[in-house]
Amino acid sequence: LLGGVEGRGFKQLMQTFETARIQTAARAIGVAQSALDLGLRYGMERVQFGKPIVNFPRVSDKLAMMAAEILLARQLTYSAAREKDAGRRCDLEAGMAKLLAARVAWAAADNALQIHGGNGFALEYPVSRVLCDARILSIFEGAAEIQANVIARRLLEG
Repeated sequence: LLGGVEGRGFKQLMQTFETARIQTAARAIGVAQSALDLGLRYGMERVQFGKPIVNFPRVSDKLAMMAAEILLARQLTYSAAREKDAGRRCDLEAGMAKLLAARVAWAAADNALQIHGGNGFALEYPVSRVLCDARILSIFEGAAEIQANVIARRLLEG
């Protein structure tokens, strides 16, 4: 018999999903943070009209929202991980963390690319790779639509 007690396979599988989704959320936060770091650095180095583009509101506003959203996703992921570490059911929290963190990673990568302008598509700029890395996060370990289903189902349970 693989996995321990007979008849508990689904529960064990769901527990691995909790861990995997928390890990994916953590990966997404890393990707998002990388996008923020790259966007900030480029914004400080790129000069237009005699000043760094980070001084323009459309750039600084993007960076501010990226930072706020990353912090929110990070805290939700930490919360899910604490629940898992404590041995408590956390499929709701893990699903929320993965869903939010993947969306934040994609938004951060998109914003960082926008800050880079046309240079963002050039392979010599790492932000082009970050955009690719961000996209897969909403697909594996349960697509975003699946995460929304898991969350809704748990909310309806009460």
